[in-house]
Amino acid sequence: MVHRIDNDHSRFRDIVRGAVRENLRKYISRSDIVTRRGEKSISIPIPQIDIPKFKYGSKDKGGVGMGEGEVGDLLGNPDDGDGHGHAGEGPGDHALEVEFTLEELAKILGEELELPNIQPKGRKNITAETDKYTGIRPVGPESLRHFKRTFKQALKRQIAAGTYDAMNPSVIPIREDRRYRAWTVKEKPEYNAVTVYMMDVSGSMGDEQKEMVRIETFWIDTWLRSQYKHLDVRYIVHDATAKEVDEYTFYHLRESGGTKISSAYELCHNIIHKEYPAGDWNIYPFHFSDGDNWSTDDTEKCIDLLSADLIPVSNMFCYGQVRSVYGSGKFKSDLDEAFGLHHEKVITSDIHDKDHILGSIKEFLGKGK
Repeated sequence: MVHRIDNDHSRFRDIVRGAVRENLRKYISRSDIVTRRGEKSISIPIPQIDIPKFKYGSKDKGGVGMGEGEVGDLLGNPDDGDGHGHAGEGPGDHALEVEFTLEELAKILGEELELPNIQPKGRKNITAETDKYTGIRPVGPESLRHFKRTFKQALKRQIAAGTYDAMNPSVIPIREDRRYRAWTVKEKPEYNAVTVYMMDVSGSMGDEQKEMVRIETFWIDTWLRSQYKHLDVRYIVHDATAKEVDEYTFYHLRESGGTKISSAYELCHNIIHKEYPAGDWNIYPFHFSDGDNWSTDDTEKCIDLLSADLIPVSNMFCYGQVRSVYGSGKFKSDLDEAFGLHHEKVITSDIHDKDHILGSIKEFLGKGK
């Protein structure tokens, strides 16, 4: 019975997982998914399917389909009401809340977008010691005693000594028979990564644009955390000046000043230079804006900062341009002109609305860098 229950639960998980995958675009664009995130899991509402069931009523009721009836009689129970809607007190339809681990969501995202696993860069000089049980030895703590090997050794000893009686099998280990699991300490490389999110919070970036950025960064984080043992996340906002903030401020701050993108790139470079040596860290700067910059001179300064400071130390630099009725949308074309559409490390993407988030994620993460 337990085995059948496990099989049924496994089938149910496969069905739900398939439903999420088939409707991934719909779930990715939903902002309420982000608010349901826990430390290691997330709840996703799935439309619930009700199983058909019989309802038993009184036998003395007649009517069409339940006894005698006449042509022209109304179908249904006349006691159901007069047809006018009123507030009710009964339960309504509910969505089924299904919990997924972030690893499961990352796997679904990777399968659907055909994302390659990231090949980390670096010198592999960040290591962690791990204990691995690789053998058996005759001494060790009792907590690591290998009972099967111990009794096997005792059986071999008794057979060799001629004291084993097949008609009355009794195997009694002695001290010399005891065997213990043996372990060795191994060092393995442990890649770390840092993501620096930069966002324009000037007056032209409204709540709708910030919501799209929030949704996209959630899924980017989900994928990167599935690829790295440790991921640092830093947040920078800018209008004419830039400053580092916490996650909540990043998505809710709104300023009314102009836009000077170079201020964000300078601050990003300073953080990376001081705290994240390129030889030890995989570095991912992401910048989101509506494409409106202060001046052509500042755009040229941005390109110089990218070329000299950010691109050389980063796995890739990603720029997402969010559609806004107030933004000029010119900065992306300036980057494309300066670095080309197929640069090894510079990736730009247009995010017109929530339906374009999935395609933008694939553009950013599809190279496996």
